[in-house]
Amino acid sequence: MPEPASVTITINGVEHEVEPGQRLISAAERVGVMIPRFCHHDKLEPVGKCRMCLVEVEGPRGKSLVPSCTMPVSDGMVVDTESAVVEKAQEGVLEFLLINHPLDCPICDKGGECPLQDQTMQWGPGESRFIEQKRTFPKPISISDIVLLDRERCVLCDRCTRFADDIAGDPLITFQQRGNDVQIQTFPDEPFASYFSGNTVQLCPVGALTSVDYRFKARPWDLEHTASVSLVDSVQSTADVQTSRGKIIRVYAIENDAVNEGWLSDKDRFIFSAVHAEDRVTTPLIKEEDGFREASWAEALELVADKLGSYRGDEVAAIGGSRNTNEEAFVLGKFMRWVVGSGNVDAQAGDGIDPALAATLTPRARIADLDTASTILVWGPDLKETLPVLYLRVRKAVRNGATLVVASPAGTGLDGIAAHVVRYRAGSGSDTLRKVSAGEADYAAVREALGEGPVVALVGRSSLAEDPKLVEAVASFARSLPEAKLLTLLERGNVYGALDMGLAPTLLPGRMSASDSTAVETLEDAWGPIPTEPGRSAMESLSDLDEGVIKALLLVGSDPVRDCPDPSLAADGLERAEFVVAVDAFLTDSSSLADVVLPGAVWGEVDGTVTNLEGRVQRIRPSIQPVGQARPLNVVLDDLALLMGVELGSAKVGDVTAEIARIAPAYASVTLDYLTFEADEEGIVVPIDESTDLHRYIPAEVSVPVVTDRMTLHLAPALYDDGVWNRNASSIAELPRAATAAIHPRDASVLAVADGDSVRINETHTLPVVVDSEVAVGSIVIPFNQRETKGIAATASVQVDPVRGDAQGDA
Repeated sequence: MPEPASVTITINGVEHEVEPGQRLISAAERVGVMIPRFCHHDKLEPVGKCRMCLVEVEGPRGKSLVPSCTMPVSDGMVVDTESAVVEKAQEGVLEFLLINHPLDCPICDKGGECPLQDQTMQWGPGESRFIEQKRTFPKPISISDIVLLDRERCVLCDRCTRFADDIAGDPLITFQQRGNDVQIQTFPDEPFASYFSGNTVQLCPVGALTSVDYRFKARPWDLEHTASVSLVDSVQSTADVQTSRGKIIRVYAIENDAVNEGWLSDKDRFIFSAVHAEDRVTTPLIKEEDGFREASWAEALELVADKLGSYRGDEVAAIGGSRNTNEEAFVLGKFMRWVVGSGNVDAQAGDGIDPALAATLTPRARIADLDTASTILVWGPDLKETLPVLYLRVRKAVRNGATLVVASPAGTGLDGIAAHVVRYRAGSGSDTLRKVSAGEADYAAVREALGEGPVVALVGRSSLAEDPKLVEAVASFARSLPEAKLLTLLERGNVYGALDMGLAPTLLPGRMSASDSTAVETLEDAWGPIPTEPGRSAMESLSDLDEGVIKALLLVGSDPVRDCPDPSLAADGLERAEFVVAVDAFLTDSSSLADVVLPGAVWGEVDGTVTNLEGRVQRIRPSIQPVGQARPLNVVLDDLALLMGVELGSAKVGDVTAEIARIAPAYASVTLDYLTFEADEEGIVVPIDESTDLHRYIPAEVSVPVVTDRMTLHLAPALYDDGVWNRNASSIAELPRAATAAIHPRDASVLAVADGDSVRINETHTLPVVVDSEVAVGSIVIPFNQRETKGIAATASVQVDPVRGDAQGDA
């Protein structure tokens, strides 16, 4: 018998139609009846621990007190939340909670936004009968590098432990002791080293858990709130940026069920301190023989305009823009193609995939499609390290019954909950894909699982050393699965928005092909003459710099020396370039080689829109003024274009957004007014135009060679790395793990090394060995972009030699 669309319940004498199956506390809240609670949270499993939500429900034997957070609604249910019995019960719960809870509200970080404060005022007894000495503990306890615990404030609501266990999959905090001695603790020698620990601080209803970076910094009523979007990765989690006196003080999650469901990674939450780092570039810099000197904007822009104007258009290239807004990316593409006359633009640094595959692959999934998928295929990077909030969404889908298949050369955060783990030697992905597709031998069960639709496939490069063509091959296979939808996995904050805005050699604004003559004519009608042929990619431009074909380079928030697969090529190209200008917030390994560095405004300081990996456009808002003399990229390029004799008209963000809506058909419905006043926090998904193959990408069964060398390289990205933003964010700067070289026990035996020994990589880098059976035989796993692995090229094969004798000690 089908479940009814609604059931009728009576609350305090008033009938209401509510959705069946939901908990009584949630149903009451949706019809405007607030029931107090501490342990209840809509995204956590109910436990009924705090008993604050007790209500009276009529049954066959009369009324009884029940916890509303564990009671599902049923047709005809009669509930009383205001009776004298209920009020007495609530007063009793609060009185017991306050026996040992310290009255330190004036200094508690939770004071002013504390549910215990609020509910004591509304439902409490008014005064306590207890006059005894309250219990105290040494405080605070550092349960991790980020989170502090004040044990005497804890009300044992179980929110933090449930989140850590169920949502994050990091059961690193738990209840210890019994009875009156119960308290939250970590395990011996095991800190709360979760990538999501900051969520427990936001979840905690009483200030028992606080963050190191916010403790004693501000009061809630002093904070100004700005709804915005995190640009740590391409999921673009919705966030509340909180500021005081012109500085970002705290970042909290906003509940957006379409994207992040109210969760943030700790990198999303704590990287904001880099905005105010001492090493920010705050004035224009011009390089002289003895280093950089400060300059005025007028002097720096005149120099840049003169230099760029002296080159032929195809002698200039631009790399970057994937961490900027859509508007800034659009203006960068317009500046390069129209003002400079070059199609050599690329938001990726050789570490991505085919731009058309990323921007126009169909059928494109939405993040929420994971919730209803029968089977999920993850063939790409470790989501926990690269797209951690998407990792949480996959975990949720598996908890709800989805079958998970994970394919990777090394262990991932999802392996423990996967129904099938496909481990393949780095460089042999195409051969493994063929076997999975055919259901050969050991892969028969995997192929059978993938035959249960609907299927959502998450595909990307598992490592920087992996052939990007493998992504297309996997996508082609995934499209053949029943009711399949796909998401490509690129990491940088607004890389999908940048590609949509035409920051790719093969794409124009609006996901149009640079080979589409009609699209080129449309742009020329709006702007003027632009290149009619696709330009060079980032790697091609870096190679051409090294050879003198490209003479000038514009870097926009990009660090190819650190990020591209061939660091030495990038460094050599930048050093041999005739002129390099960088718009950046920091002096990176790449911008340090520039001739001019212009201070760019960053997240938290800029206005506009961004687009995430599912094509969802959201509004990003400024919460503070740009630090020092930093300027948004659209303003910088507008001034620069004027000096070069062209009026871009890009100084105002709203004007740029409107131009995008006119130029890019896919973005015709996207305006700042719509996103601000009509769209909710979910934003708007920009669909892919499937009316013509020119505007959508159909992946092909491409041939990908199998690497057969003795050892192959899996250069694995990590959430905390040695990137310039991570280094300058005080709360997370020390969190990157020491780099190691992980190899399978069989390879360790061949090399005659054990845990703690050292190996030499390509005769340039020495790393300690970790013997790990989760690594495929014949592969070596090395973390990408760590201090100890800087400069390792992302080659398919790698030379690995054991370090012996005295050299072992020196290593």
